[in-house]
Amino acid sequence: MTAAADTLVRRPAPATPRVSDPLAETVRLFGAHGSVGTRTDVGGDWGLWLDTCPGATMHLITSGTVWLEVPHEPRRPLRTGDAVLLPPGTAHGLSSGEGVRMGSCDLAAASRARDRGGVVRLGSGPVSARLITVHYDLDPAVSQTPVSMPEAVLHVEAARSRKLDATIGLLCDELSHPEIGATAAVNSLVDLLLVQFVRAVGAGGAGPAASPWLTTVTDPVVRDALALMHRRPAYPWTTADLASAVRVSRATLSRRFPAVLGMSPGAYLTSWRMDVAAVRLRDTDDPIDVVAETVGYGSSHAFRRAFQRARGQSPLRYRTVSRMASE
Repeated sequence: MTAAADTLVRRPAPATPRVSDPLAETVRLFGAHGSVGTRTDVGGDWGLWLDTCPGATMHLITSGTVWLEVPHEPRRPLRTGDAVLLPPGTAHGLSSGEGVRMGSCDLAAASRARDRGGVVRLGSGPVSARLITVHYDLDPAVSQTPVSMPEAVLHVEAARSRKLDATIGLLCDELSHPEIGATAAVNSLVDLLLVQFVRAVGAGGAGPAASPWLTTVTDPVVRDALALMHRRPAYPWTTADLASAVRVSRATLSRRFPAVLGMSPGAYLTSWRMDVAAVRLRDTDDPIDVVAETVGYGSSHAFRRAFQRARGQSPLRYRTVSRMASE
């Protein structure tokens, strides 16, 4: 399952290692960093079309009813307490109802409101609905985006999750009545929202058609196998090792893992190692041989070959280009 034995650091097999949280680890490494886009108050007839959302978008309806329109899908009402997460780059519309003209998003106005801690106002007349929009941007260094974000629109209705409800309430309060440390509090709550949302959708029985990530939360075999690889990417895992650690047969793991994620455990491990290495190359000054050992390669030459094959450029070139791009 892994690269040839002489290219990897050999380590003793773990004695039933403590399983970490793959959901939290995925949020951390895949760079699904959230930021509050806008708070919006609406009234009367109004419509807004959003087609410039490179990351995933979450809308939280804090009062009233907002209609969501996504191409090739039925229109759906979002009511007080509802939350909806749209895949990265999904063009969509929000409105007061059918037949309303959709205006484009005024990015400058939204940015000014966000910077001032203010509220964007759409439509006329008394406020009939309020919503908060959150954006989740993915780390460009990471390739495993199918695991980190949904492939379909995901909708959690009010009262489906007490914890999600409570987190939305805390976020509303922090945004409406900011105090010292509000920025840190809001950033933490936005990241927590994603975790609570995924839990709520997973508890509702969404399958792999919605998102492979959701199934990793509810399928204990895949979840625990992922957690082991995430916790110890340098260990030369074999399918047999993983199956033994999660207490299933090798055949069971070999069947269920690709059924959920579309790839074998070995392919996932290789991709995960390259993602970990890419982040370390960009964000640290660790020498190449240290990065190589961190992801399980005892030979820096073997690591360079593997990285070149995965990313189309050498580790050193990748470090230079990715740092220039982030400046």
